[in-house]
Amino acid sequence: MLKTVLHTVLASALLTLVPAVPSAADTTTSAPRGAGVQADTVPADRSGTAESAFDHVANFYGAYVDARGFASEELGQELRRHYLTADLRRRLAEWEGRHAADGVLRAQGVPTVWKVSYGDSAMGHTWTRVRLAWGTGKHPAYTYLSVRSDLATKLISDISTTTVRR
Repeated sequence: MLKTVLHTVLASALLTLVPAVPSAADTTTSAPRGAGVQADTVPADRSGTAESAFDHVANFYGAYVDARGFASEELGQELRRHYLTADLRRRLAEWEGRHAADGVLRAQGVPTVWKVSYGDSAMGHTWTRVRLAWGTGKHPAYTYLSVRSDLATKLISDISTTTVRR
């Protein structure tokens, strides 16, 4: 009888432990958090594909803002050569000469945060909206850009400021 009770208690203890062990699906849901780190401060996972013109825009703006933030003019120019059409680079140089500002960002400074959202695709092009945040705190200022990419080459072929209707 003692053996039966012991086996029952052991089996019950093991069954209560099973739900605490994460399944394979649960192990990829989020990054580990340190003590005191809030759930909303852990960056979301990011992914992309080399086949997507939209992802090229997001990759470009992420790298370009980083390059400008670290005052790496050489890297910024390399990124422009890699991601922008030659015609757009020429037009940006003209725009920058007239406005004394960075034509990619349409500003003199470097934004604190960037966000790229899909817009639309038609006639061999795709449009994305880039939101640049300026300043920190509860009420940063935003600049919105419309970025056109050629679907065949994935290169950015136009950048212009845009308004956003709320």
